[in-house]
Amino acid sequence: MDSNKDEATRCIEIGVTALTEGKISRAEKFLRKAEQLYPSQRAKDLLEKLKSTPNADNSDAHNNDGIHKRTNMGGANKENKFTEPDYTPEQLEAVKRIKRCKDYYEVLGVTKESADSDIKKAYKKQALVLHPDKNKAPGSVEAFKAIGNAVAILTDPEKRKAYDLHGSNEPFNPHGGGQSGGVGRRHFNNEYAYTRGFESDVTAEELFNMFFGGAFQQPNIYNRQRQFRQREYHREREQQSYYSGLINLLPILLLVGLSMMSSFFISDPIYSLQPNHKFSIQRRTNALKITYYVKDNFHTEYQGSVGRLEASVEEDFLNHLRHSCSRERNYRDSMLAKARTFGDRDLYRKAQSINTPSCDNLQKYLNT
Repeated sequence: MDSNKDEATRCIEIGVTALTEGKISRAEKFLRKAEQLYPSQRAKDLLEKLKSTPNADNSDAHNNDGIHKRTNMGGANKENKFTEPDYTPEQLEAVKRIKRCKDYYEVLGVTKESADSDIKKAYKKQALVLHPDKNKAPGSVEAFKAIGNAVAILTDPEKRKAYDLHGSNEPFNPHGGGQSGGVGRRHFNNEYAYTRGFESDVTAEELFNMFFGGAFQQPNIYNRQRQFRQREYHREREQQSYYSGLINLLPILLLVGLSMMSSFFISDPIYSLQPNHKFSIQRRTNALKITYYVKDNFHTEYQGSVGRLEASVEEDFLNHLRHSCSRERNYRDSMLAKARTFGDRDLYRKAQSINTPSCDNLQKYLNT
């Protein structure tokens, strides 16, 4: 079926050329043949145009310069309304050459002994010819992807070694069978490749920009798709960070809210975990030896249970450590996430080395 499609495409090109030369009968012949081999919308559209086009006399359809002319009822000349393809025969042949290749070495025009520099040089030369922004011939997108796959595999030492061992020894069987890693030309998503399991991990356009630094700056479908994916990825990361930060702040906000509410009912606390001019007398709890501070008149004014007070001091102290530990872990996790997002190995190592002293201190008291 694929051979019929190729032959149909060739017949369409012959038909278009005949139309530009005013050879209507020849054009109709090849367009109908294309429809029989492999029906397509392009052939249908061209045949529909032919129905409203008067037949031209092939015997005198050209002047001495080979330029088609037609005379209307008033004797005036009209130009043929069929325009030439927006690609050159050389560009079409470059695409067809890629399709005829049987392995990645043949795609780039190099040998198995070629060095990386030769492979990259060959890729650059062909990429400038086959880039879809420059080459509008049918199949240029697939050919461009093919050379991208080729350079990605052949410039990676491990993948090239595997490709040399398994990449071009066994014909591909579309119905299954054979060894895993068997090779041959195959079709997927209307594209063609040259081996099973040997494909680039990045897009053809990303490879092109790696080599040329974004030589083609005009918008194209590859750039738009990549930019869209990047924007969506960063937007999702920002949303995740926002909601994660909000959830992590909820305990602190709750604690602050409770503290503010309690201030309406308790005018003056009994103790403080930090010394100041009001709480200057230092004490230690009996169980965990937590240091806290009371007022000068604590012994004479406080009438409650000292044991319950110290239990409250220890619970307050441990809650404070828990919140501090949570903040330290959240900061470290956010730095790790940032390093992963941007692929920054140095930042990732620094994030891993961030200490969490409150967590260590909390664990020490909990194990007491």
